[in-house]
Amino acid sequence: MRIQILVSSFVIAATLSAQTPAPTPGQRAFEIRCARCHGGDARGSDQGPAIFNRTAGRTDAQMLALVKEGVPPSMPGLQIPDAEIALITAHLRTLQPAGAPPAPAAAPAGRGGRGGGALPPVRPLVREKITLIDGKTLEGGVSGEGFSDKQMRTDDGKLHLLRRVGDKYREVTSTVDWPTYNGDYSGNRYTKMTQVTKLNVGRLAAKWSFPIPQGNNLQGTPVVVGGVMYVTNVNTVYALDAGTGRQIWRWNRATTPGTLSATSNRGVAVAGDRLFVHTDAAHLVALNRFTGEQLWDAEMADYRQNYFATGAPLTVGNLVIGGVGGGESGARGFLPAYDQATGKEVWRFWTVPAKGEPGSETWQGNDAEHGGAPTWLTGTYDPVLDTIYWPTGNPAKEYNGDDRKGDNLYSASVVALDAKTGKLKWHFQFTPHDLWDWDATETPVLVDATWGGQPRKLLLQANRNGYFYVLDRTNGKFLLGTPFVKQLTWASGLTPEGRPIRVPGQEPSTAGTRVCPSQDGATNWYAPTYLPSTGLFYFHAFESCSIYTKRDQPTWVAGQNYLGGTQRNDGSPRTHTLKALNIQTGKLVWEINQPGSARSWGGALGTATGIVFFQEENGAMMAADGATGKTLWRFETNQLWKASPMAYMFDGKQYLSAIAGNTVYAFALPD
Repeated sequence: MRIQILVSSFVIAATLSAQTPAPTPGQRAFEIRCARCHGGDARGSDQGPAIFNRTAGRTDAQMLALVKEGVPPSMPGLQIPDAEIALITAHLRTLQPAGAPPAPAAAPAGRGGRGGGALPPVRPLVREKITLIDGKTLEGGVSGEGFSDKQMRTDDGKLHLLRRVGDKYREVTSTVDWPTYNGDYSGNRYTKMTQVTKLNVGRLAAKWSFPIPQGNNLQGTPVVVGGVMYVTNVNTVYALDAGTGRQIWRWNRATTPGTLSATSNRGVAVAGDRLFVHTDAAHLVALNRFTGEQLWDAEMADYRQNYFATGAPLTVGNLVIGGVGGGESGARGFLPAYDQATGKEVWRFWTVPAKGEPGSETWQGNDAEHGGAPTWLTGTYDPVLDTIYWPTGNPAKEYNGDDRKGDNLYSASVVALDAKTGKLKWHFQFTPHDLWDWDATETPVLVDATWGGQPRKLLLQANRNGYFYVLDRTNGKFLLGTPFVKQLTWASGLTPEGRPIRVPGQEPSTAGTRVCPSQDGATNWYAPTYLPSTGLFYFHAFESCSIYTKRDQPTWVAGQNYLGGTQRNDGSPRTHTLKALNIQTGKLVWEINQPGSARSWGGALGTATGIVFFQEENGAMMAADGATGKTLWRFETNQLWKASPMAYMFDGKQYLSAIAGNTVYAFALPD
């Protein structure tokens, strides 16, 4: 079998070598500046849309303006030389489909294709005095109202969510919150609410929606605390009445020109009266959650050194934990913790060790200084063990490992840190010396279950590299690892310690190497869930492969990606499946295959009533029986999913909510 794989690899490599011409200057510039978001063939990726056909109808001057100005808020402006933009434009024009119209001689009116409208103005608060049904009165500024609802801020700064009863009002709030990205510290998107069952789930209906201005395939998870829902876009937070979706306040700041890949924001964290959110320029900001007033602003890193931030923070005790992106652009990863009250940094853990520190010996060469291993996805926390579990991203210059020989700790790993000090307790590396962008930024789910006949504290992760893992979270011991996709060419299995057994000839090459899974991974950052009632782990998986091409890129440059090559889909069909695995064996129990092009990135949510809610490939929110996989309900949004669902209870009613495209939807049973 090994000989057959090697022979096949040599044949494919020889064929690719004969067909692959040397890259042009425009192609090289595109690969460095644009391919991470838009794909090596300009046909799109998880970070950005296809642009191979976007130059038709635009002049060179318009393309120059579009690149420099960006398309807020999803694409920041790139401050790069005009000559380089001209080379990229010329390369993109070679990719235009046959018959596309030529570029116009002069630009039409407008700003070079810049899209989206301005954010709506913030309405000043009008003071009112109202009477409650118990005879008490409230006086304050009204931030929003409708025929049956009113949102009032009193002079003590508190919010009051009101519902009309005749000529008076009653005050309402939520009784079950969703205060953090995954709902609770365990990372398991699971609700104990029981109003929605397998018998009545078919009656779920949309109760309200809220379109987020300038949003496009948003990736955030709504957070609900005290009846107020918080949703985000880049550098923007909206506070909404969770019962009606009516806007209460909005905070925003201008996007930062020159940031790399800061095109999304996945949400906020709330503790007490404070709300915490990342900005595109790698800042962590604290807001008053009742008013939106900014309380402090901490710079985690200098964005001009290729740092940015997109994830939702995590609050632990009196700390708030941030996270940075930049693995594709050579930013050295770290995890910082700040005092919630002051914004002062308390500790910082570097995910690429400095020279002489433990783990630095796994970086042989000059790339450790710009080693990647970012921390952009929200981690999890065990309050009993007082341990934070944080997933890390890929090493930088990801497709070329010549100058980073070794395992490259702590990239593509989960690190277990003491919550108070940030000191490393243990780590587990899923993909040593990653060459395929298979970061470990998939949620590490914490589960207490019986293992080998004894109660055990477990950590579950379906990893981007195609393997499902079970670890003992007290010490990081490997307990189980099984493949969950059919197309897996890079490894033939795992050792008893969980280390992959690599298949030779699967490294990126100058000719191009076909490897499975693809760069998108066998799964990715979208949320999984676990049901204690079934013992099954549910997540979305892809069957897909990529052609990985290696390039020379000897020098790290601020403002540029640091990829060491590029990748593109191999052209074979992609498939998208919701899988249910038995955590004791890793074996598949059932799956739901989804028709379509396999480009949707929606997550899952489990319930105590045995339902798994998930977002299917073609834009529907769906529900399935967690035990059997039988589908029970669907609602068509006709949007591309890039976000995961959550649940909360408001005014005695259980809600399901998620962001589809640029719109927040909330579902509930009929009154």
